[in-house]
Amino acid sequence: MIGKDNDALNIPEIPEISGATTQEVVYERLRNAIMLGAITPGTSLTMRGIAERLNLSPTPVREAVRRLSSEHAIQIKDNRRLTVPLMTLDRFEELVALRIAVETHAALRALPYISDIVIAKLTEIDGIMDRYVAERDSDQLTLMNQAFHRMLYTVNPAQSSLPMIESIWLQLGPFQRQVITEVAEYYQIDRHKEVLAALTARDGDALSAAIANDIRDGVLDIGRKLLAAGEGGDTALPEVWGMPGPS
Repeated sequence: MIGKDNDALNIPEIPEISGATTQEVVYERLRNAIMLGAITPGTSLTMRGIAERLNLSPTPVREAVRRLSSEHAIQIKDNRRLTVPLMTLDRFEELVALRIAVETHAALRALPYISDIVIAKLTEIDGIMDRYVAERDSDQLTLMNQAFHRMLYTVNPAQSSLPMIESIWLQLGPFQRQVITEVAEYYQIDRHKEVLAALTARDGDALSAAIANDIRDGVLDIGRKLLAAGEGGDTALPEVWGMPGPS
């Protein structure tokens, strides 16, 4: 982790991608950094600065940035400077509503393909997450959150919603990291346990409710308060350590 003064250039390493081009690796590293919230919203970046951080020429960075701009994860300014977009309340509520709609759909479509083996694997991931909650390791907790939901949704062999889901995660990631940085206590209801119980019972209604409540608990109420405070409101932030990353 780079120091606070260099947060704009905190681009974590990722596992090696076999056969990937330099441009693809740059794209995946930047995408991962943004999804994790490692680059703070509003931070001013340059192609040259990113290239220097990655020890590369600007050419592969330029193409990666173009792709991320098309996904609304990076804004390219008129002066050629780049920023991770700041969140607004309207955009935030739209993204959360999209998450609920698309992820409940994906979970229900996956339900007929759920096996006891899959439930066991999801339970194992949830147990690892519990450890990261206790350690307050937000980076690893975010990654495991994503792994939990990704495994659930991709059990459906015909699924086509994951790219849309990950696009929403990408747009929400930086702001969700702000939420967990500025508040301090984990919410008390573990909705993943409810997801697992619904999967075990093969109960679609309970699964939809658990997924929707997981998303709301992990980000919605706290995010609204944070945005209201940032827009000049006098709403006090609660002492809640929200679930980071896609809940």
